[in-house]
Amino acid sequence: MQKRVAWVTGGTGGIGTAICRGLADAGYQVVAGYSNAEKAKAWQEEQKAAGYDLAISHADIADFDSVRKSFEEIQQQFGAVSVLVNNAGITRDGMLKKMQPDQWRDVLSTNLDSVFNTSKACLDAMLEQQYGRIINISSINGEKGQMGQTNYSAAKAGMHGFTKALAQETARKGITVNTISPGYIATDMIMKIEEKIRESIRAQIPVGRFGEPEDIARLVVFLADEASSFITGANISANGGQFMH
Repeated sequence: MQKRVAWVTGGTGGIGTAICRGLADAGYQVVAGYSNAEKAKAWQEEQKAAGYDLAISHADIADFDSVRKSFEEIQQQFGAVSVLVNNAGITRDGMLKKMQPDQWRDVLSTNLDSVFNTSKACLDAMLEQQYGRIINISSINGEKGQMGQTNYSAAKAGMHGFTKALAQETARKGITVNTISPGYIATDMIMKIEEKIRESIRAQIPVGRFGEPEDIARLVVFLADEASSFITGANISANGGQFMH
C-alpha cells in the first residue's frame, strides 16, 4: 500500500524536524519544505544518518506560484499530499510605534499568506481523495498577544480564524483542519536567550519546564491520524499551562 504523503513547511527547523520524524515513524512519506538549499541538504544528510529517509522540497512559501510548483513536484514524485502541516514562520519583532511596513508585511506574508498558499495548492487533491488533514502551527502569542509582536500575534491569530472557516467548508469532505498553539519550546532559538531571561520565562510555566519539540510532534501525529476524524476547527494549546482560557 502506498504511504500517505505529509508535507511539512519549515520542516528543517527544531519543531519541524520533530514533526517530520514523528510522521515518518507513523508511516508517512514525509516531505520537508525549506528555503535555504545548502542548509536543507545538510539537514537531510543528518536525518539519513539518524535513520530517517526524508524528502525535501524548496518553496518561497510567501509566493503562491512557488508553492504551487513545489506541490506539483511533490505530487509527481510521491502522489497527492494527504497531510499538510503549516509550520514555517518568522519573527520581525518591534513595538508598533517603531515597526516598519516591511516588518509587518514580511511576517504576515510568511506566517499567514503561506497558509492560504499551501492549503489552496493541496485542497483540490484532498477533495478528490475525500480525505485530508491540514494542521496549522500557531502560537501562544496568537492566543494572548505579546508586546512587541503585533505582526506575529496578528498572523498567528489569523491562522486560527482561517482554520475555523476552512474546517466548516471541508467538514463533510473527509478533510479536517486544526490548529496547534505551542508555548515556549526548547529549540535553539529559546536556548540561546540569556539564561536569566530564560529562567524568568520558565518560572511562568506551571509545569516547570519548556516544551520539547516532540511534545508538538505527538499532537501533529495524533491529529493527522485517520481515527482523528471527529476533531476539526479546533485549537489545541500546548503551553504547559502558561495560558489557560
